Amino acid sequence: MTLIMGIVNVTPDSFSDGGRYLDPDTAIAHARSLREQGADLLDVGGESTRPGARRVAPRVEQQRVLPVIEALASEGALVSIDTMNAATAAAAVDAGARLVNDVSGGLADPEMLAAVADLHVDIALGHWRGPSSEMYARADYTDVAREVADELHERVGAAVAAGINPSRIVVDPGIGFGKRGVQNWQTLRALPVFGARGHRVLVGTSRKRFLAETIGDDADLVRRDLATAVTSALAAGAGAWAVRVHDVPTTRDALAVARAWES
Repeated sequence: MTLIMGIVNVTPDSFSDGGRYLDPDTAIAHARSLREQGADLLDVGGESTRPGARRVAPRVEQQRVLPVIEALASEGALVSIDTMNAATAAAAVDAGARLVNDVSGGLADPEMLAAVADLHVDIALGHWRGPSSEMYARADYTDVAREVADELHERVGAAVAAGINPSRIVVDPGIGFGKRGVQNWQTLRALPVFGARGHRVLVGTSRKRFLAETIGDDADLVRRDLATAVTSALAAGAGAWAVRVHDVPTTRDALAVARAWES
């Protein structure tokens, strides 16, 4: 069964909810609500990766996320840390996180893969071609699905070489990262390819620009969340291990309907 990963942005500048949950107590309350709504795991991040976002110092990132992770983990929640910094990953695991979600696939911080190997936790490796400040500058592909699969395979190889057990590796095709419009749809249609080597696949389409481009550039969050739920249900049908979303109830319902359809 496909899991739901609820997004907890403890940031001032995330593209759809920046600043709403910057206060730790507010973030914790929001995460509890996501869990009550059906989130299987909670992805806590202290650095925005929206297009054009600037990097955050690990010290600041940790000040944002660690109180939230500690509180949620103490309540028995399964928590992941959304970070590209090895030091933050280590501190988050010490606070109770059990998955490191690195959208850069270990490329942003050369210490990340070795650190995760020492931590003995799972890692999600995202497809990435450069920082958010130049996200679309390298969005040139001849065959986007094949190239993304090959580049993810390289990151998996690097992770294994660093000492990470292959069973701990999740791959994420990086929807919206270094991909324009139709390239995201081409990548989504190839989801079975990304899991063909036996790794779990994480898919995150939530509220992203390519959805708005499809349903209308003026689409509000309600419409984007509905589009997210549809893509999440389709991703589940294609074998996704988990879908990463802002709106848990709509996605939960979509997954339930999809399961009933196929049962």
